[in-house]
Amino acid sequence: MAVPNPIRAYAAVTAAYWAFMLSDGALRMLVLLQFNALGFSPVQLAWLFLLYEVAGIVTNLAAGWLAARFGLAATLYAGLALQIGALVVLAQLDPAWSVTASVVFVMAVQGVSGVAKDLAKMSSKSAVKLLAPAGGGLFRWVAWLTGSKNAVKGLGFFLGAALLALAGFTAAVWGMAVVLALILIAVLLFLPKGLPGRMKGDEAWSGWRSRDPRVNRLSLARLFLFGARDVWFVVGIPVYFQMVLSDGTPDGRRAAFFLVGGFMALWIIAYGAVQAMAPRILGGKTQTEATITRKAVQWAAALVPIPFALALAVLVAGQPAPWLTAVLIGGLLFFGFVFAVNSSVHSYLILAFGQAERITRDVGFYYMANAAGRLLGTLLSGLSYQIGGLPLCLACAGVMAAASWLAARRLLVD
Repeated sequence: MAVPNPIRAYAAVTAAYWAFMLSDGALRMLVLLQFNALGFSPVQLAWLFLLYEVAGIVTNLAAGWLAARFGLAATLYAGLALQIGALVVLAQLDPAWSVTASVVFVMAVQGVSGVAKDLAKMSSKSAVKLLAPAGGGLFRWVAWLTGSKNAVKGLGFFLGAALLALAGFTAAVWGMAVVLALILIAVLLFLPKGLPGRMKGDEAWSGWRSRDPRVNRLSLARLFLFGARDVWFVVGIPVYFQMVLSDGTPDGRRAAFFLVGGFMALWIIAYGAVQAMAPRILGGKTQTEATITRKAVQWAAALVPIPFALALAVLVAGQPAPWLTAVLIGGLLFFGFVFAVNSSVHSYLILAFGQAERITRDVGFYYMANAAGRLLGTLLSGLSYQIGGLPLCLACAGVMAAASWLAARRLLVD
C-alpha cells in the first residue's frame, strides 16, 4: 500500500530513529564509564553488553516477521516504548548491590535495550526501501539515514559522558527516559498513516533465511566487519584511554569522562558524516549495482592493514606515550573513514539485493548477522584486552577485517 506522503513518512521515521540512537549512544557511555569507575574488570565490562548483542541476534530474526505481520509503524513504536521501559528500570540500580547482582541486573536491562534498538533499526531501514523514489534515490536515502543516525549516536556518546560527570548516573537515566517518552508521543501523533511493511498472512516464520545467496554472503561480511570494529571499540580503547588520561583523582576521572566520551563521540559523528557522503565518495549515483559491489570488495580490503599497523605501533611503544596516543587517535579515525564507506555500501547493497515483497525478512536476517558480529566483537574486546592488552585487541580487529574481506569477495562469484 502506498503512503500518501512518503517524504513526510521518511522524515518522521528518521526523527524517531535519531531520538532512539541518541539515547542508545548515551546509555552505552553511561554504563561503560560508570562501571569502569566502580572498578569492574574489562571482562566484566564486556559482560554488561553481551545480552544486549544476543538480544539483537534474536530480535532481528523475529523483527522482520513481526513487521511483516503487524506493519513497520508497530515495530517502530514498540522499539521506542521498550527503550523507555529499560531506562526506567535501570534507574532503580542500587550502588549497594554486589558486583554479581549489578552485572546480572544491568545485563538484563541491556538485553531489553538491545531488543528495542533492533526493532527500531529494522523498521527504519526497511521503510527506506519501500519509501525511496525510483531512479537512484535508494542509495542517497539510505546513506543519509545511516550517516545521520550515527552522527546523532555520536552526540549520544558525548551526552552520556557529560551527563554522568555533571548530573550523576540515576538523574541522567531518568532524564533520557522522559525525553524519549515525549518523542514517542510526537511520533504517534505525526507519523503518517499507511506506512507499509505487512506481508501475506500465511508467511511462515521459517522463512527467515534469505533465498538470495548474495544476501547471505553480504550478511557474513557484515558479521566480521562489525566484529572488527567492536573488538576495540566496546572495551579496549575506552578503558585504555581512561587509564592514560585520568590521574586517579575525582577531578581527573571526571575530566577523563569528558575526554573519552568526546573521542568516542567524534569517532561516531565522523563515521556518520562519511556514511552520508558515501555515494559521492564512490563516484556518484549513476553507477550500476555490479560496480558498487566491486567497490565494496575493494574497500573491504583497504580496511585490513589499519588495525595491524596500530597494534604494531603499541608494541613498539611498549608503554603509553603522547606520540602513541596521537597515532592511535589518528589511526582509529582513519579506520573509521574506511569502515564507514564499507558500512554504507553494505547498507545500500542489502536493500538493493533484498526483494521488496520480503524486505523486512531480508533486512532482519542481515541485521541479525550484524548483531552476531557485535556480540563476537564485544566478547573478544574484554577477553583480548585482559589477556594481551591493546595490541591483542587491535590484532583481533585485523583478523576479523580480513575475514570480512574474504566474505565480501564471494559477492563477485556468479
